[in-house]
Parts: sequence; structure tokens; C-alpha cells
Amino acid sequence: MKTFKLVPIFLLLILSSCSSITVYSDYDKNVDFAPYKTYAFFKPGIDKVEISDLDKRRILHAIDNEMQAKGFTKSDNPDLLVNIFTKSREQVNVNQFSAGWGYGWGWGWNPYMMYGGQTTVSTSTEGTLYIDLIDAKKKEMIWQGEGLGTLTKNVDKKDEKIAEFVNKILAQYPPVKK
Repeated sequence: MKTFKLVPIFLLLILSSCSSITVYSDYDKNVDFAPYKTYAFFKPGIDKVEISDLDKRRILHAIDNEMQAKGFTKSDNPDLLVNIFTKSREQVNVNQFSAGWGYGWGWGWNPYMMYGGQTTVSTSTEGTLYIDLIDAKKKEMIWQGEGLGTLTKNVDKKDEKIAEFVNKILAQYPPVKK
């Protein structure tokens, strides 16, 4: 009886631990990240990003918020330059469900499948956001974060989704050295 009571709790924990955004990061292990206190956006790189200006501004605004929350100050003479890069691709999901009648379980021919079969096709856009942090003096990338997840076309949810991407990516900065 105790097992049946624990199953819903276990499933809830599994579902709540799933995130719609997967993040990765990479960094130069020889860099001391403590001295970096100021930042600016790397305009030549950001200008090359092939997304709408509205989404670009949303991303930059979210990065501003996260960097300031981490104690960084925007500067004309920065320690770090922030660059972004994006990629996207269409995902096509095909689901088939057959509720045919027949006898027995398992694989095989079922003459009634044609009456109970249903196929649904849905599409979604999967996007990747890269955030690069570049040492402004050396002009070398020292850290890169990557977030991968499903994008939304709902204008009311774009700010929230982009902020979630940026928050999860920059949560990995500064890296914890092992």
C-alpha cells in the first residue's frame, strides 16, 4: 500500500526536475574570473545575429538584467565584451495512435485499424542561444554559455522565454573550478 502512495510523489519529482531549456558552458581553465567587474556588448558581433531587432533587444535587455544582478556594471571601458549568436531549426513531431479492435496483444495485422487510427503532426521551433564573454583587453573568448530549448511565437510570452534562456545560461557564470 505504501508503494502506491509514493508513486505519485516520485512522478511529481521527476516532472518538476525536467526543464524545457538545456544549458551547457565551456571556459578557459587558466582564467581567473574574479577581476572582471564591467561589461559592454560587442556590437560588431551582435549586428551579425540574424534574428529580428525586437528579439535582439529582448535578449540584450535580459543579459543586462542578469549581469547587473551578478554585480557587473555596464561600462564604456569594459573588462568583458558580451557577444551573442543564435540558431534555430524546425522540429516535426508525428504521433500515431491506433485504437483498432482485434484479438490478442502484440504486433500483427488488424483489419479494424483503419477505423480507429489517428495521426497527428505538430511542428515547433527549437532554438539555441550562445552567450560569449570575451576578455576586452586580450580579445580572447574566456567563457561560452549555450541554451537549447523550444521557442515561442506568442508575443506575450517571448520576454519570459528569453529571460528564462538567459537566466539559465548565465547561472553557470562564473564557472566553478573543480
